[in-house]
This record gives sequence, structure tokens and C-alpha cells, in this order.
Amino acid sequence: MASGAVFLLVGILGFVPGVTQEFDALGGAGHHSEAMLLGIFQVSVLHNIVHLAFGVIGLAVATRTDWSITYLIASGVIYGVLSIYGFVIDMQSEANFVPVNMADNWLHVILTIALLGGGLVASRQRRDRDRTVRP
Repeated sequence: MASGAVFLLVGILGFVPGVTQEFDALGGAGHHSEAMLLGIFQVSVLHNIVHLAFGVIGLAVATRTDWSITYLIASGVIYGVLSIYGFVIDMQSEANFVPVNMADNWLHVILTIALLGGGLVASRQRRDRDRTVRP
């Protein structure tokens, strides 16, 4: 639930002038968007929508442990791929359609570790709990 709430908040804040600097330069997608969330992270309408989607899905699955674990692990894998993608593309090319900058890339690495770690820890705790409950 926490990760879903954070993603939802970040997605909303990406549309708030002042929190997002250069808000008037917020593009739909692509590396030409010059809007910067908190003055650090490059964002676009597409980037904000991705955060909103991760947030809504995270909150929707929070009621079921198995769904939450799947969400955390799948999100970690997706952010891992996005991290690698961000480091290998030319940030000034059309390939940077999300868009991402170096601060985003490092944040995505941290998210990969946190999401995968959270999912794997929760999965292990559930497996251990199930083992002790069943004779």
C-alpha cells in the first residue's frame, strides 16, 4: 500500500506547478519536456501518468498479500529494465520518450532494489508463516 501511495503522490505532484519547476515546459512525452519534479527529476505528462498507474495498481492490490507481492516484484523488474534503459540510451534522442535524466536513472535503481527487496522479503515471510501454520 505504501509504495502505491507514494507513486500516486509523485504522479499527482508532477502536475502541480511550483512542485514541478518549469511547469510551463511540461511536454506530453519525449526528451523535450523540461519540467523538473522538485527541480531534480525530468517529467512529462506520460511520466506522470506512469507514476499514477503504478500508484493506482499498488493501492488496488494492497488488500491481498499474494497480489501485493506480485506487484512489488513485477514493479521492481520493470523499474530495473527502465534503469538499464535510462543508462544506455542517448538522453537527447527520441529513444528518451518517457523522459528520464540521470537523477531519474539513479532513483529507478533505488526503486528496483526497494521494490524487489520488499517483494522478496514479503514472499519469504509469507512462506515461513505458511510453513509454521501448516502441520
